[in-house]
Amino acid sequence: QVQLVESGGGSVQAGGSLRLSCAASGSILSINDMGWYRQAPGKQRELVAGITSVGYTNYVDFVKGRFTISRDNAKNTVYLEMNSLKPEDTAVYYCNAEIISVETGSGYRKLRRWYWGQGTQVTVSS
Repeated sequence: QVQLVESGGGSVQAGGSLRLSCAASGSILSINDMGWYRQAPGKQRELVAGITSVGYTNYVDFVKGRFTISRDNAKNTVYLEMNSLKPEDTAVYYCNAEIISVETGSGYRKLRRWYWGQGTQVTVSS
């Protein structure tokens, strides 16, 4: 069963840094795009950054120059390095990934399905 598990959240003062990780597990053979989203209280979930399987990245304007997304395909893991954090960055951060195929006992199965992690809280105090 495919699972995405985030880690690295916590509380930090404004100007500080955090590094989030998200590991995908479950006999995965291939992952396409991966990304990070966030949801602040009372607001809709919004895209923060995305990365393709070969490392092309995109960021929303409010994190450009402060956040860096990266991935380790050998570990099926995506990271989000967050610097110069601001109180408005406070939110629950979620990772997602498009799982293309998984290994089965007798071969492989195509999924082409998006999965989400459970979220990790990031709190930035002023």
